[in-house]
Amino acid sequence: MNRMNREQFYARMTGLDAEQLRKVLWTVYWRGTAQARERIEDALSPPSERKHKEQDLPDPDLLLGEVTEFVSLARDGAYMYGDRRVSRTERSKWRVTFRSLATQAQSALHAEHTGPAEQAMEQLIDLACDMHRYQYFHSEDPVEAARFVVSHAVSALWQTVLDTRGFAGFAERAACQLIRWESPYGWTEGGGKVAQHETTLTEVLVPLLTSPQMWRDFTIAYLSALDAVANSEEDARGLSSRRRIMFSSGGGDVDYRRRDRARQLAAWHNWLIEHLAGTDDAALLDRLASHRALAGPQVTYLRAQIAQAGGDAAASRQLIADCLEELPGSTEFHEFAAEIGAALPPRAYKIAAGWSRVDHRA
Repeated sequence: MNRMNREQFYARMTGLDAEQLRKVLWTVYWRGTAQARERIEDALSPPSERKHKEQDLPDPDLLLGEVTEFVSLARDGAYMYGDRRVSRTERSKWRVTFRSLATQAQSALHAEHTGPAEQAMEQLIDLACDMHRYQYFHSEDPVEAARFVVSHAVSALWQTVLDTRGFAGFAERAACQLIRWESPYGWTEGGGKVAQHETTLTEVLVPLLTSPQMWRDFTIAYLSALDAVANSEEDARGLSSRRRIMFSSGGGDVDYRRRDRARQLAAWHNWLIEHLAGTDDAALLDRLASHRALAGPQVTYLRAQIAQAGGDAAASRQLIADCLEELPGSTEFHEFAAEIGAALPPRAYKIAAGWSRVDHRA
């Protein structure tokens, strides 16, 4: 999808001489992803060396079994609280085990059949994202301790899925994973070597969407993934009267998750506005802005941006004012209000005046 098939590609190459082909390959090698460079290097290696490399790859099925067992034990608390299934020595060297499994999973993505490696990498990324929120190991910053750069791992996984399953298969899987994994401030506590290499998953994803059709198709897949999340949350509410009481007494745990989800995905939503506003696919933005899987002032801000992009300045000003009523100290909201000439609500105006006095003194 959205790419030339083999016949079209070969036909386009017919008129190129050897020097031109070398230039094309060099451009792909030099400017492509790390995984693309590795594949080109493998293709340029002598056959005997390539065969040796394939033999050195870990057994994908065996690796998947080891990863599944490690992740299951971690989630059961075996490494944190002690368990007969995990010895004291193994508990103390969990970092080494995690790093080894992650390295093997990335190598196995180069195997002929990548399915088990994809599953293994997905499990490790899921665990790393949860390590940022829950204590599975004795460490103040477990993702840093494991030296696991989540965004690098996701990049390798997504490139493999895109290469092996085509864009439709990639969009279906990556959209769900983006919702589950995105973290605009990283997955470590910050300040360490791993944090220096982290990027948002939005930054990983955007370069992979190279045409308007890709943006459209991925957005549709993303909205479907949001539908699934919302349905799952609503199903959880209706499991039993006891569960309904639990949901209602916790704040709406669901409402908090939806607000947090809108915050985590705000940068991605900005890119969607940039690529879809004013096009034939602008209706997709309206679906996004009213989606039940999202909530809070970030959704109101999303609507304000969409209104502004659609030429409805009055609606945009009112919506950003509503945002500032709820979060009067948001610098992002203040900047947008100033950009479109919106009047500030009293509390937001007071905060802006305080900032102005501080800047004047400085």
